[in-house]
Amino acid sequence: MSSSTKTLTEGPLAKQIFLVSLPLALSNLLQVLFNMSDVAVVGRFAGSTALGAVGSTSILVTLFTGFLIGLSNGINVLVARFYGARHARDVEKTVHSAAIVSLIAGVVLLAIGLLGSPFMLRLLNTKDDLLPGAILYLRVYFLGMPALALYNFGNAVFSAIGDTKKPLLYLSIAGALNIALNLFFVIVCQLSVMGVALASAISQCVSAGLILRALTKVQDCYRLDRKKLHLDAATTKSILGLGVPAGFQNAIFAIANLFIQAGVNSFDSLMVKGNSAAANADAMIYDCMAAFYMACASFMSQNYGAGKPDRVKKSYFISLAYSFGVGLLLGGGLFFFGRTFLALFTTESAVIDAGMKRVGVMGFAYCISAFMDCTIAASRGLGKTIVPTVIVVLGSCVFRVIWVYTIFAHFHTIPSLYLLYPCSWTLTAIAEIVYFIHAYKDSMKIFTQPQPAEV
Repeated sequence: MSSSTKTLTEGPLAKQIFLVSLPLALSNLLQVLFNMSDVAVVGRFAGSTALGAVGSTSILVTLFTGFLIGLSNGINVLVARFYGARHARDVEKTVHSAAIVSLIAGVVLLAIGLLGSPFMLRLLNTKDDLLPGAILYLRVYFLGMPALALYNFGNAVFSAIGDTKKPLLYLSIAGALNIALNLFFVIVCQLSVMGVALASAISQCVSAGLILRALTKVQDCYRLDRKKLHLDAATTKSILGLGVPAGFQNAIFAIANLFIQAGVNSFDSLMVKGNSAAANADAMIYDCMAAFYMACASFMSQNYGAGKPDRVKKSYFISLAYSFGVGLLLGGGLFFFGRTFLALFTTESAVIDAGMKRVGVMGFAYCISAFMDCTIAASRGLGKTIVPTVIVVLGSCVFRVIWVYTIFAHFHTIPSLYLLYPCSWTLTAIAEIVYFIHAYKDSMKIFTQPQPAEV
């Protein structure tokens, strides 16, 4: 293991977490901008029907990309723990097994997207006038899924060892390319929704190529060597054991949101378009906050592996404070400047008015989710994934479905639909915190129990 590489086990925690999270937040924002630029370009240059078509796919895109992000979170935890414990051989096995697992996952999702797009969109009650464009967008967008899976793999590895600047650089290059290609394909080539989807797929390939190349150039135990690519049985089991529940957890949010989207679709096309424009803020704010969740898991896992329990606990509280503050600041900004934000995606005042109904409810609700998501990340950093996932299923999926078919069904208003977000976040956060307290105490026993005397 290279002695020149800084770990996350030494130095001032508040400063370190901020410095690691800031590039990660910007990276997350750029990933969001891939889709946001799609929506903005088609809304401005291809009309409101194209805007609605792209917006109608957002839930499905979030579902499948969320699974890949969750899988990469499991990779991040394992690499961080082994790196913190200075188990170079285990880091090496994790990196090479994870690369194959990620590629397989990307190919599987590609197949699902190509074959299942019509069925999934009809399941969402997508409007007939939006359906052809939505199917086309989704199928072309999913061509980039294997590349997206590999980028998230590389991002997870670099983040695990505390290097979040390289992923930011590579995604910045890809993001600039994505915007340029969006404008070229839509304005010059007149490809509408196909053009913006193709731009995203190409950009994802570029970001994946850059980050994989960087992994082959590092001089440390996490270096990627094509000759060493193979699935180690025990390591693969650990990756799947952590990554699949985390991926499923992210997918659960999207699945639950399917019912919300179906509720939105029960109103007219104007409301659907307004919701599509306003929902872009969800991804932007949430993914900025998510940077601190990933940092939380990395710091807790490395310090746990290094045998530093005090830094484990402090990492959680500092990350929670940062994520809450970011959610409050960005959500408040959206509340007061909502119309300006929505104008980025549409020029139609009626669509902006419809979008403001979502902004009015969600503006100061985002920060509540920090208590839920940061606690889940903390449990994941300790290697606990099954129970947090079960809690999410109950609190954020089952509860939301019940809400849609009771409260929303009774009032059938947009505010009554959107209010389920803060209510479900609060309920789930309480349960996650109770479990984390138990998991933390259990995990810390290894540092307090007397060790057998050496003979």
